[in-house]
Amino acid sequence: MELQLYREYKDIVAQFSYVVETERRFYLTNDVDLQPRNVDGDVYFELTMRDAWVWDMYRPARFVKTVRVMTFKDVNIEELDKPSSSCRTRRTADSELSSWPSTGAMVIHNLL
Repeated sequence: MELQLYREYKDIVAQFSYVVETERRFYLTNDVDLQPRNVDGDVYFELTMRDAWVWDMYRPARFVKTVRVMTFKDVNIEELDKPSSSCRTRRTADSELSSWPSTGAMVIHNLL
């Protein structure tokens, strides 16, 4: 099953502009927005992606129209070079999170 997922990834990666990695998932997307949020002194990250593909072998439909992730954990966003699909730039949302409780991420998927 994992090999089949990898082959699917190799077939479609050229269609996307960004690779996004959260604590729980790996995404390919063409539109990503990362917003740090501060509520009563607590900082978390709100990540919104559109037209995304999710690396998850247990999902029957891996293409999603909209993904919204809210997390206290790190979020890595890499912009892909179209010709070679290698990383060109990397943005990391990272702050003083080591003292925060491990709350994980809440992920909301809207299927096509």
